[in-house]
Amino acid sequence: MRKSKNTNKTVTAKMYDTLIRPVITEKSMISSENGKVSFMVPLAASKDDVKAAIEAIFNVTVTKVNTIRQFGKQKRFRGYVGQRSDYKKAVVTLAEGQNIDVTTGL
Repeated sequence: MRKSKNTNKTVTAKMYDTLIRPVITEKSMISSENGKVSFMVPLAASKDDVKAAIEAIFNVTVTKVNTIRQFGKQKRFRGYVGQRSDYKKAVVTLAEGQNIDVTTGL
């Protein structure tokens, strides 16, 4: 039996808060040619939240969402130990033939 899709794609403020910024690196630009786009997301964001936000904001179909949680490194600066912030990255795979231009901004 097939799941019914939620056709309500109303954009909310929470969806804009779910996508912090796109990740623009050499590796992410190469993977964007294959239909994969990377975004920084809050640590509390789930894969379902990211999928709903991408589909509503950019009007595309998402087939898969992978998330990576990166813990911040300890760094020294002038003899003091500091901690970089933890972050979460979402790699979104789009349906065949669709793309997102991340250079234009949200």
